Amino acid sequence: MTRYEIFEYVNEQYGTQPEYLWEKTPDAAVLRNIANAKWYAIVMNVSKKSLGLNGEGKVDIINVKCDPLIVGSLRMQKGFLPAYHMNKDNWISIILDGGASDSLILELLDASYDAVAGR
Repeated sequence: MTRYEIFEYVNEQYGTQPEYLWEKTPDAAVLRNIANAKWYAIVMNVSKKSLGLNGEGKVDIINVKCDPLIVGSLRMQKGFLPAYHMNKDNWISIILDGGASDSLILELLDASYDAVAGR
């Protein structure tokens, strides 16, 4: 799943448009709940080194809010890492390189949206 597929999905599902908030990281996009302006995801392009991964270059990741009861088990799966620059108990980073299934990424994205919506 790519960042653009995610942006298309959240626009169709929630009417969300990515917001680019930082000059120093112009490709970092925040996704907010329209009703309360709370973040439910952030998509970033991060160096592999910063994520503790082998190799050179950068990868796209998405951080989503996640139930603390499943964060640990997700981190054991391919494509999942402790949240980059977020609370590691309540957020998880997903590498957008095909390691995690599209259906699981969307399921976690929906759960994150619901978590900040207070449903």
